[in-house]
Amino acid sequence: MTGSEVSPSFRLAYVPGVTPSKWVRIWNERYPDVPLELLAVTAAEAPGVLRDGGADAGFVRLPVDRTVFSAIPLYTETTVVVIPKDHAVAAVDEVTAEDLADEVVFHPLDDVIGWEQPPGEPGFERPATTADAVELVAAGVGLLVVPQSLARLHHRKDLTYRTLVDAPQSSIALSWPEEATTDLVEDFIGVVRGRTVNSTRGRTPAPQPKPAPAKGQRSAGGTSRNRGSAKHGGSGKGSGKGGGAGKATGARRGGKPRRRG
Repeated sequence: MTGSEVSPSFRLAYVPGVTPSKWVRIWNERYPDVPLELLAVTAAEAPGVLRDGGADAGFVRLPVDRTVFSAIPLYTETTVVVIPKDHAVAAVDEVTAEDLADEVVFHPLDDVIGWEQPPGEPGFERPATTADAVELVAAGVGLLVVPQSLARLHHRKDLTYRTLVDAPQSSIALSWPEEATTDLVEDFIGVVRGRTVNSTRGRTPAPQPKPAPAKGQRSAGGTSRNRGSAKHGGSGKGSGKGGGAGKATGARRGGKPRRRG
């Protein structure tokens, strides 16, 4: 085993567009003695970082190599087209690929949607990154299709975006090397899946011993037995009416007779 078993902290990679703050907060509350280190990586870098032990787990974009990695799909993003605010497409809420047929649509080299050819006319070149493509959109020379989180990440006041309803979508998953499913990885899976601290899945805190009853205090079971005795002819309140009283009377009758004066 490698990874978090030999590390004093838990190392979490995440790709652009993912906001891990919610899970980081829960981790810090639940495991304050295990610092969580965040590692920002590109979508292309993520598999290598996980495979080489640079991170224990990561939020990545699907697909992943299932012969190497385990993955828990988390959510699928809406696909949008990034446009200048004064573009004609900005007048509607949703567009189709056909609506973009006459537009220049950039296809950056770090594209994460996974299609071979975006809609519209190809750009004069493929931008190296999504950030570069956003700059070209702002310059008014074309449009860009990305997952919604990337449109938000690269937000500019002069740009907006609209939903592209018939485009492929990108999904986010928690992934880690299958052969390195350490205790800390199991703990983080529990955080992501919303398990409670006392869940039976994964590692759980050791059970705390029950406090001993105070001196002289009856246990619940003892109280129950005492009540049963009183009900069935014991030393309780009902004894005076039943067999207890009869035995006492018999004892007096069986004693010595009194002498007559």
